[in-house]
Amino acid sequence: MAFDEIKEELMGAEAEMRSYVETSEEYLRLRIFKILMLFVTSITQSLLIGIGSVFALLFLSFAACLAISESLGSYYGGFIIIGAFYVLLGIMLYIFRKKLNAPILRKFSNYYFEQR
Repeated sequence: MAFDEIKEELMGAEAEMRSYVETSEEYLRLRIFKILMLFVTSITQSLLIGIGSVFALLFLSFAACLAISESLGSYYGGFIIIGAFYVLLGIMLYIFRKKLNAPILRKFSNYYFEQR
């Protein structure tokens, strides 16, 4: 009789353990889905904002080139000055690239390690 009770308790514990494993698996799948969706939406938003910013910067650059060219009296002068500005900006971004990575890493680590 005592043996039957132990056997029933072990069978109940096995069922509870199986339920726990299945629930943990579902939770893990939902957590991974949430992280992936945060990543995808963040990348999509960044791309859309980036594309819009590039177009705005392109047209503003052309306007600045033409304005500088007109004031210098040289058609190529404005384009050379704006081109040199972008080369200088590229060099500065290259020099400070490690400092630029930190905010990006922090943002995505917040998504991954955020509190439940």
